[in-house]
Amino acid sequence: MALPVVAIVGRPNVGKSSLLNALAGRPISIVDPTAGVTRDRVSTVVELEDRYFELVDTGGYGIKDQDDLTEHVEGQIARAIDQAQIILFVVDIREGIAALDRQVAELLRRPELRVLLVANKADSQSLENHRGEFFALGYGEPICVSALHGRNRTELTERILHELAGLDTSRPQESIMKLAVVGKRNVGKSSFINSLAGEERVIVSEVPGTTRDAIDVRIEKDGHTILAIDTAGVRKKAKMASEDIEFYSYTRATRSVRRADVVLMFLDATSEISQVDKKLASYISEEFKPCIIVVNKWDLAKDRATTEQYHDYIDKLLPGLSYAPISFITATEGKNIQSLLDLARQLHKQSTTRVSTGQLNRAVKTITEERVPSARRKVGLPRVYYSTQVATTPPTIVLFVNKPDLIDENYQRFFVNRLRDLLPFSEVPIRLLLRPHRKEKEEE
Repeated sequence: MALPVVAIVGRPNVGKSSLLNALAGRPISIVDPTAGVTRDRVSTVVELEDRYFELVDTGGYGIKDQDDLTEHVEGQIARAIDQAQIILFVVDIREGIAALDRQVAELLRRPELRVLLVANKADSQSLENHRGEFFALGYGEPICVSALHGRNRTELTERILHELAGLDTSRPQESIMKLAVVGKRNVGKSSFINSLAGEERVIVSEVPGTTRDAIDVRIEKDGHTILAIDTAGVRKKAKMASEDIEFYSYTRATRSVRRADVVLMFLDATSEISQVDKKLASYISEEFKPCIIVVNKWDLAKDRATTEQYHDYIDKLLPGLSYAPISFITATEGKNIQSLLDLARQLHKQSTTRVSTGQLNRAVKTITEERVPSARRKVGLPRVYYSTQVATTPPTIVLFVNKPDLIDENYQRFFVNRLRDLLPFSEVPIRLLLRPHRKEKEEE
């Protein structure tokens, strides 16, 4: 059963994103003085006193978006309101009632909605004296809070819990798999999320950089729960100022990679692989993340190249992801979405698999019989004794040898590639750790 939804609604710059972060207890939404930073619905599951609900941040109502996305932003706000059981109507106590506040008040005037009026930025007791004027909005006495400083957070949470009475707020099913959807700008990530969710969950536009935040979307699919993380399009770091909104978007995108069980790295079939793609692929590889290279917009490129030719092209330019399978999709039409999802589940299973020590050492014996490490002149002969798996996600193998510094990188790559062939880790990264054998350490 879906969790109750509590949506945060209000005009621009009243502190909606700060309020979501305060209630969630961690930074979820980007907070920036620039109006219109939040465009999509940014959501997270919140636990209060063993009760759970989905908290949703929305864009500022009435914002004049610089990329002409105002209609899309307000469409997302309308969807959030339609799906919510409780609305936190946020106003700025320091500025009083603005014309847009009155418009939001009318928008929310529905008999089925439970609306809590929240007067934010009440950083001191003296500011709370201005609460009286907000009665004119028709939602009773406002709850005065300071999201930034945590003032009166307890009062607000108690009111939310009171309004949740009678709704199913039991612990949600844990997500089976976290999918991070990453790539450069305008490659179709949001179209894929919407196709997967079966609704317009995030804004899709031809304007590059439409998504600015990392957006968690919980999806029920085939009886299982998936957490899909839509991320901002990555661009060259040299083009991002350290205080730029897009700098925050970039850091959220890389954090999403770290959070993910499986990364879907999107490429645009109609564009060449860029330096940005290469850097992102390198980051995914460094984090040892299972990855599917998703070639989107294939319907526009399939007449110019075969899948085999594109495979060769990717292998040449993204060698660090040689283990990653490739999927060709058309997100806007939903083509091959289910097969991509099935493949992601297979990778997640591989990444969480643990093999027995006996099975692993039989594979090690086969590998070392095929090719022994090269001896280094005047240094000594490398020897491999045995190995054991010490962790999953990623599968982590400790290889006990006589002297770790004798095993060069070329042999380590060969060893890992053969482990993929011989063990159920064929399409996921393997972390290989070299350790000196106890006997060798005692003889030193």
